Amino acid sequence: MNSTDLASGPCPLGRAAGILGDRWTLLIMRNATLGATRFEQFRTGLGIADNILSNRLGKLVDAGVLTKEPYEDGNRIRSHYRITQAGVALRPVLEALAAWGHTYANPAEPTIAVRIVHLACGRPTADGSYCDVCDTAITNEDAAWVMPWVSEEPIPLATAAATAAPDGS
Repeated sequence: MNSTDLASGPCPLGRAAGILGDRWTLLIMRNATLGATRFEQFRTGLGIADNILSNRLGKLVDAGVLTKEPYEDGNRIRSHYRITQAGVALRPVLEALAAWGHTYANPAEPTIAVRIVHLACGRPTADGSYCDVCDTAITNEDAAWVMPWVSEEPIPLATAAATAAPDGS
């Protein structure tokens, strides 16, 4: 079974794997979740070849996980990529993969796990969806990740781009 078959088959896990099932795509989504929008930001942040990045970004746009929006840069028209609601909905998946990787994928040196912080109070949360301190649910707009190997400062998460409803309204 090829990836095209997976992406359109009856199994929802297979369909998700058909869209997200390679390392570069997951890392692109991690960076998009952290606010990367421009091709150069993705390329520099990931050390990925241009052709691979272009291919993966195109697939994510086609799948509705990112949206591609033009902007003017001097005399050139360029594009930036914004995370959609479907992309924002991947947050728990990315957080679960990060937790799994921290527990089961042994690094060369000991590391500290990604922490999910509630921006309103600055406190870490147990599961990223609820703040025990504030007794409130946490939305993407209220959350940040602390990635200790990058910085101890919380990195606010990107919000979904405004997109038209599937019916065009």
